Amino acid sequence: MKEDSSRIRRGCPFSADPCGGSMRFGQRPPARAAVLVVSLAICFAAQDRAEAQGDVKAGRQKAEVCAVCHGLDGLAKIAEAPNLAGQTEGYLIEQVTAFKTGERQNEMMSLVVQNLSPTDIEDLAAYYSAIEISVGKIPGQ
Repeated sequence: MKEDSSRIRRGCPFSADPCGGSMRFGQRPPARAAVLVVSLAICFAAQDRAEAQGDVKAGRQKAEVCAVCHGLDGLAKIAEAPNLAGQTEGYLIEQVTAFKTGERQNEMMSLVVQNLSPTDIEDLAAYYSAIEISVGKIPGQ
């Protein structure tokens, strides 16, 4: 055991049991793991923004048809429709495309998306993802 702790002090973040047992982590890996997780989250968020190519203004004009169920503000007007405001652009593109290809099934969406081009889908996704959402009064507080 003394040898293992000296390895940790010399900068080795873990030590292996010489008999082939499992590895034990020292004090540094949790901090490194936290940095790694935060770094990955930032990269994924940046990647989603980098891939965003829709035109928000064009999406606003095209959203008139969507507004019947999803609202022009992205807040659903009927119980069966999800809120779209604040969803990521990539997620919205993926879901609308899934309705268009038939991968996802919904009678109303299947009818509405058939005439949408890939550019239309990107524009709508850009518009709805650009809507900022905020939490007002939280019940019980």
